[in-house]
Amino acid sequence: MPLDAPLVLIGVGDSAAYRKDTLVSLAARHPVVAVDRAVPDWARPYLTRAIHADLTDTAAVTAAVGRYAIDHTVGGVLAYLEHHVQTAAVLAQQLGLPGSSPQSMAACRDKALSRRLMAEHRVPSARSVQAATPEAAVAFADLMGYPVIVKPRSMAGSAGVIRADDAAAVREAFGEAGRASVMDLHRYGPAGVLVEEYLDGPEISVETAVLGAGRVRMLAVTRKLPAPAGTTQEYGHLVDARDPLLSDAGLVQVIEGAVAAHGITLGVLCIEVKLTPDAGPRIVEVNGRLGGDLLALLVRRALGIELAQVAADLATGVVPRLRPVVQRAAAIAFAYPNTSGILHRLCVRPGREQLAGLERMVLTHTPGARVSAPPRASLEDRLAHWVVLGSGADECRTRLDQAAGLLDVHISQHAYTPACTT
Repeated sequence: MPLDAPLVLIGVGDSAAYRKDTLVSLAARHPVVAVDRAVPDWARPYLTRAIHADLTDTAAVTAAVGRYAIDHTVGGVLAYLEHHVQTAAVLAQQLGLPGSSPQSMAACRDKALSRRLMAEHRVPSARSVQAATPEAAVAFADLMGYPVIVKPRSMAGSAGVIRADDAAAVREAFGEAGRASVMDLHRYGPAGVLVEEYLDGPEISVETAVLGAGRVRMLAVTRKLPAPAGTTQEYGHLVDARDPLLSDAGLVQVIEGAVAAHGITLGVLCIEVKLTPDAGPRIVEVNGRLGGDLLALLVRRALGIELAQVAADLATGVVPRLRPVVQRAAAIAFAYPNTSGILHRLCVRPGREQLAGLERMVLTHTPGARVSAPPRASLEDRLAHWVVLGSGADECRTRLDQAAGLLDVHISQHAYTPACTT
């Protein structure tokens, strides 16, 4: 395989704020050919070519790339968006390139199948049942005991994930979970609603490399920042290179079990885990892709490991670099609306340049937009995010709070008039 053979990327994503870092990292190591219905302008400088295809149609994608492959060598196939991991696996298999099986990626996309596989392989997870009606959802919740989690079968980003504390809440959550979508994910993956056992305890994700069958490496542990009671949205993440969980034997065993249960043999995964006080680590979800929310950036800043390049190297048959080269901490926080309504003002107060450790502060909405507050909020309602660096976790938490104080937000139900747009 030529060293400069391009990496075919299935799906670029619309958001430069959340996707550009990953694409830049990929392009630094490999020529990138993107397959998408329409490539956004921000991504074009990092691509060698774009192939146009309807990404909801796997056959159309494989045909389009197949035509390209007649006259061009393809080095590997990758998807960093939740929507396309199964399509990427199908294409890699058809082209005889490295990758996990389409079946393993289908299991990651289908939360009902994922739970079933983990139960069969005795991997600590949550009891889960698919409910066809609100009445069935209530019956299952009554059997499990409250609270429960009601969630869509194949969404992401906490869309439609709702904690329900009684039967009335389950009925309402069933409807919301069935209607929920974010980033057009309702067009991908199976429909349905799950009722699951509520897992208590702090949540983490484990950024994991699978180097071959049975060869699993935990590269980083991401601690989820606490969210307000009653919400399931993610408010932030923190990666510490010295996190003691990286060498926790119990966590390693659970991660290895989850990978084996899904049949995953190659790739970089984001595996979400609850650290329950009584039963130890239990799997929340296995994502067959890089973690979102700029987790790859946090890992790069905290450990010096380029997760995107690790994923690309594995997809192209190159031995990846996994050894940490720095030891510090990095964190990100997200601002959600404190009330639902019209965004009148969103800007950063003076002082950003003087705040130690602030790597970036990005506004992701503009005045005039209608926004929803948690618990109804989705990823698309986030107003801003900021990334900080520190010598350790405590310093990062302090700097996150300091940066939060710089954000100036005003939301009301009144008609929009132009305000601060800095």
